[in-house]
Amino acid sequence: MKFLDQVKIYVRSGDGGDGVVAFRREKFLPFGGPDGGNGGKGGDIVLTAEDGLNTLIDFRYAQHFRARKGGNGAGENRTGRNAPDLVIRVPPGTEVLADDGTTQLADLTGAGSRIILLAGGDGGFGNAHFKSATNRAPRKATKGFPGQERWVWLRLKLIADAGLIGLPNAGKSTLLAALSAARPKIGDYPFTTLHPVLGVVESEGESFVLADIPGLIEGAHEGAGLGTRFLGHVERARVLVHLVDGAAGHVVRAWRTVRREIASYGAGLAEKPEILVLTKQDAMSAREAATRRAALERESGRDVFLVSAVSGVGIAELKRAIAAKVREP
Repeated sequence: MKFLDQVKIYVRSGDGGDGVVAFRREKFLPFGGPDGGNGGKGGDIVLTAEDGLNTLIDFRYAQHFRARKGGNGAGENRTGRNAPDLVIRVPPGTEVLADDGTTQLADLTGAGSRIILLAGGDGGFGNAHFKSATNRAPRKATKGFPGQERWVWLRLKLIADAGLIGLPNAGKSTLLAALSAARPKIGDYPFTTLHPVLGVVESEGESFVLADIPGLIEGAHEGAGLGTRFLGHVERARVLVHLVDGAAGHVVRAWRTVRREIASYGAGLAEKPEILVLTKQDAMSAREAATRRAALERESGRDVFLVSAVSGVGIAELKRAIAAKVREP
């Protein structure tokens, strides 16, 4: 299944049905009076988060959604039928933004979340509504109220407990495969990961969801590389797992580059708890590993995990550390 995490759609709620002018006419009731019914309500536009969906790909070819108009009123005081709501199903974690792409209208964070995005128009009044002591035979009815319309953006932010960040080729996909049953694309070249991947990690009888996103490069917040668009998928994560390629050298510079990019992105990412990991232990000598680990600990002021996703060194310890951070309130 293709991955799509952002799409623009047009939505319009239904118009209300029209009221009617009618009079009761029966053989022995020459003065039956007005009995025109009111119109029915137009359909609402409803968004609901449905479990089992994880992409917005269904909206690539269906981008216009219009709810039906309410039924018109009829004689004998019959009210028009209310139109059914138009329910649009989206993945949990979908954010609804206004046409400007920044103003948040709704955030459907969990399965079962539901909002009425646009209310349908109310039905018009039939002439029976206008009957009074001074106006016994009104010949007035009103049209139904129009529905609402607008363009909105749907932006999917995957719901994960922890998120993997780092430069391209830092070993994020390989680590995700080592920690979970996920099988992301793995290759010896930058930007192997082109869209986010989720994996469920089991640790001592508990589990958490880990997200792998495309790598960041210097200038990503200005659109360089794949940009920072996919950072939205780790905004909801409780902890960031920052991977630094130990075999590539310049580990402090690599760490600073990614920290600058997430700080420029904002959304509170720079303030999230961070677990720092030096990867590819098997591709370094013992002296290189110790030196680079010490430099990174000195610069960051935190402990650094040394792992190899290929040989399995440090994987169990890292898994426990991530699980412990996820459990923290």
